[in-house]
Amino acid sequence: MATGRLVDVYLDLLSQPCRAVYILLTCTKIPHRVHTVALRKGENKTPEFTRLNPMQKVPVMVDNGFVLTESDAILKYLASTRDVPEHWYPRQPEQRARVDEYTAWHHTNTRLRAAKVFILEVLLPAQFGAPVDKTRLKRALSELEDTLDKLESMFLRRQPFLCGDDVTVADLLAVCELMQPLGGGRDILKDHPQLQRWMSRVQSAVGESFDKAHAVLYGIRDRHRAKL
Repeated sequence: MATGRLVDVYLDLLSQPCRAVYILLTCTKIPHRVHTVALRKGENKTPEFTRLNPMQKVPVMVDNGFVLTESDAILKYLASTRDVPEHWYPRQPEQRARVDEYTAWHHTNTRLRAAKVFILEVLLPAQFGAPVDKTRLKRALSELEDTLDKLESMFLRRQPFLCGDDVTVADLLAVCELMQPLGGGRDILKDHPQLQRWMSRVQSAVGESFDKAHAVLYGIRDRHRAKL
């Protein structure tokens, strides 16, 4: 169990990176206090929040006056400064480099491409009342499929988790992104049994924190289904 001083985090659990931070905090029992920042209400653009993060983005972490933004940095900071199992962000240089390798790749691949599907299928239609742009969605799904293939061939290969034999912060970032299209009722892993098994292992590793983090997304999925 993690111990140490209380850390404040500013999150919106519809945000994939926020969910990754939340899962690490809760499954490792790091003492923390959540401040909800509802992006859909523009709470990230208030003067108070802008002073905290001029980029007006979540997540944000405040640890004894030290303010840190960007989920990748926050996850690695927490894993390095709190008494949590070493596997989250290994100290051994080669193992740590594997985590860094994935997280560097993540932003322009898994994150970019999974989020695009959710934006096209859920966010834009909700914001503008327009039908889904089928042409753009088809292209986005094709790009995402390429990313899913690379996750299997480059990172999983014959190992149970993205960076080795145990779960790391890299898996948290990836799994939260790959869950996002579920908000539109889309199971992007249905034709990827290897990734399905990986996701099940991640869920088992983090326990009930997984479903708690995704409760907001499940609600959006259910409302989307009700409209069909």
